Amino acid sequence: MKKKSSWLVISFIALSLVVAGCTGGNSDKASSADKKEKNGWEQIKEKGVLTVATSGTLFPTSYYAKDEKELTGYEVEIVKEIAKRLDVKVKFVEMGFDGMLSAINSGQVDTAANNIDLSDKRKEKFAFSEPYKYSFASMVVRKSDQSGIHSLEDLKGKKSAGAATTTYMKIAEKFGAESVVYDNVTNDQYLLDVANGRTDVILNDYYLQKMATEALPEIPVEINPGLFYNPSQAGLVMKKENTELKTKVDDAITEMKKDGTLKKLSEQFFGGADVSKEADVKITKVVEVE
Repeated sequence: MKKKSSWLVISFIALSLVVAGCTGGNSDKASSADKKEKNGWEQIKEKGVLTVATSGTLFPTSYYAKDEKELTGYEVEIVKEIAKRLDVKVKFVEMGFDGMLSAINSGQVDTAANNIDLSDKRKEKFAFSEPYKYSFASMVVRKSDQSGIHSLEDLKGKKSAGAATTTYMKIAEKFGAESVVYDNVTNDQYLLDVANGRTDVILNDYYLQKMATEALPEIPVEINPGLFYNPSQAGLVMKKENTELKTKVDDAITEMKKDGTLKKLSEQFFGGADVSKEADVKITKVVEVE
């Protein structure tokens, strides 16, 4: 009788372990599924909040107006309008450009809006919305001597200011410029450093540079005339698997193009220019970078 009891106890323990093992497996699968859905549209809808990475220092697309405590700018207002049309609130998380893509991957944010180019390389790893901004690249140089730069080849040996992983910095490095990396600073700091010789040039989006130089006319810098390259498109960046979110965002942007909202916001923040359509400008060169 004792032997039979022992056998029953052992059998019960073994069965318990098997059941526990199965339960653990199902729990892991459920946990994995929840994790996968975490940044999807259904989770955003459930929370009622779209979380968006942006710099808060990039005039006129994401910045604080003088004496204001709330973010504004072309892309900030586009995101607010998208959220309104999707019937969710929006939460902005301010960070440097270098951290935005990793924040999307980690699930810290749902998307990013910061004049991010829709490059082929980025499209391999992320989903992009329909473009809401068309532009091209330019250079800010010293007004006195154009920093000795009259072609892309003249970048060799010059000090180029910018964020470490942008397309613009990669172009500068490709032509032999020395990188001077900044971490989410405002436009006046960038422009002053070119003017005083700490750096020589800033490669960036034409419209952003035009607005920055016009807003700070006392700083003796200018956009290098006629040196325009690399046409670009910008949109919201999301995880590749967030297909439903992308569809919702694309539908909202398409509506905004049709009803004139994008054009209105563009003219408001870009001094009357309509960046929601391609510009008619002569491009001198297209530079491929990874």
